[in-house]
Amino acid sequence: MVETLLAVVPLLIVAVLLVGLLWPAVRVMPVAWAAAAVIAFTVWEMPASYVAAASLSGVMAAVEILWIVFGALVLLYTLMRSGAVDRINAGFATISDDRRVQVILLGFFLATFIEGVAGFGTPAAVVAPLLLALGFPALAAVVAALIGHAIATVFGAVGTPIIVGFETPLAAVEGEIAAGTGMSVAQYSAEAAIYAGLFNGILGIFMPLIAVAMVVYFFGEERTLAPVREVVPLAIVAGFAFAIPYAGAAYLIGPELPSLFASMIGAGIVVGLLKAGLFEPDTHWDFPPREEWPDHWVGEIEPGGDDVGSTAGTGAGTAADGGTETAAPSVETPSMGLLRAWSPYLVLVVLLIGTRVIDPVATFLQNGPLMAIQWDIFGTGIEGAIGWAYVPGTWLLVSALIAIPIFGMSGQQVKGAWREAFGKIISPAVVLVFVIGMVEVMLSTNAHGGAPVDGSMIVVLADGTAAAVGGAYPLVAPVVGLIGSFVAGSITVSNITFSAFQFEIGTALGMPTTVLLAAQTIGAAVGNTIAIHNVIAALATVGLVGSTGRVIRLNLLPVAYYIVGGGLLTALGVYVVFPTVF
Repeated sequence: MVETLLAVVPLLIVAVLLVGLLWPAVRVMPVAWAAAAVIAFTVWEMPASYVAAASLSGVMAAVEILWIVFGALVLLYTLMRSGAVDRINAGFATISDDRRVQVILLGFFLATFIEGVAGFGTPAAVVAPLLLALGFPALAAVVAALIGHAIATVFGAVGTPIIVGFETPLAAVEGEIAAGTGMSVAQYSAEAAIYAGLFNGILGIFMPLIAVAMVVYFFGEERTLAPVREVVPLAIVAGFAFAIPYAGAAYLIGPELPSLFASMIGAGIVVGLLKAGLFEPDTHWDFPPREEWPDHWVGEIEPGGDDVGSTAGTGAGTAADGGTETAAPSVETPSMGLLRAWSPYLVLVVLLIGTRVIDPVATFLQNGPLMAIQWDIFGTGIEGAIGWAYVPGTWLLVSALIAIPIFGMSGQQVKGAWREAFGKIISPAVVLVFVIGMVEVMLSTNAHGGAPVDGSMIVVLADGTAAAVGGAYPLVAPVVGLIGSFVAGSITVSNITFSAFQFEIGTALGMPTTVLLAAQTIGAAVGNTIAIHNVIAALATVGLVGSTGRVIRLNLLPVAYYIVGGGLLTALGVYVVFPTVF
């Protein structure tokens, strides 16, 4: 009990200071890391060399994330300076210039598509700045992108959270799985993924509506949900258009492609319906006039399709360019075709799919010579890695480079875009180093093999949760996954950490283990909307560093829906619908 209370201290520090008191993350996260390090050293008797190794592993993980953020920023500034964003904005007007519809098309369908292709927190880093460029307040863009991509994280990039997140830890109970089902670990994981697709598909039906409601209520002229009524039919159709192929692909094909197929099929259906004049709102909804926006809605990057030169006038240009250079005006592209304006993102999608679906390419980029930096830190067995060639940041940068000749940009414009991007990642770099350092310490507290406490700080937290609730465990099973992804910022890491735990709880309590593994994905998926370093990374791409607590506080609303709904679905599955499955 004492260990459980101590294990939760770093998270309480984050909750109280970051979410409760709205301290900036740059002040909170060093304190939380220090608390985790002290507790690990004194209670888990983790040697100082192991604490340092775990922290350095976090530094290397932070560098990998910053590489993605930097690539997203470079691509954004390249498109803004080229004038492509203006053309994209005009293109959306041909489908709908209603912000509620744009949340569904971009915040949901584009975000889930990119998650299915790339994972690694890429959706928010790509979609949030695009929404910003279309005129969304920075805070609204981040909230919409984080909520929109959550359901797709269950299967992530070509099934990684299932294939890696389930199969790796469940290898330790291979004998039990074979005795109970006659399946291999891979077959059992795919079976559990079917239940994950079903449960998350049901919950996901309402996620487009929730994303719209969050934007309308918190970023409209008045705090009211009245404007949501007009788009309820469209949002529900969008939810079903995604959920049916999502669950169907998990059942018929496997865990590799549900998010990708569902986003493509669903978006095609919804765009077709809108073009046919169906489900289009009767009235037009937009944000209040720019001059009425509260300061906390906007950061260093000015919303809208204007060139970045306007940003320089607000201070962002000074931060990026050292106050010595005004951002170059955008290229005059009044006749730019829509396909040309979108082409860098199309190139990005092709590159991401190719580097993940073509096995020889994916294998080389992950394991080839010089394709990654790997380090057994201080010989502790705690490894750090920077997979620079495989992570999406590289392909975001390649897409930005390809965009230069496509748009005929000058050297001055290219230089300005890259300098702006460099200027925006300094502050989040400090925060990410400490938050991921804290995570790695909490995950590695028993890595030295001599800990007096059985299990890492994270496992102890989960054990305490299970012991406290007993037979009501199905109602709170998703919370375990939520803890993992909130802290680690990754559904794959959450699954690796807790899948075996969920399996053992199911075995001990006589509950269907596949259903509890599905519950694990429910919490782990929605945890991505409040995961600290995911939020920080998304905020960095829109120039709003320092609003981490505000975003987490807002996103606790969809988290509450998903966790409560997921708990009820899990209990229904355990006790009523699937009580006899293994």
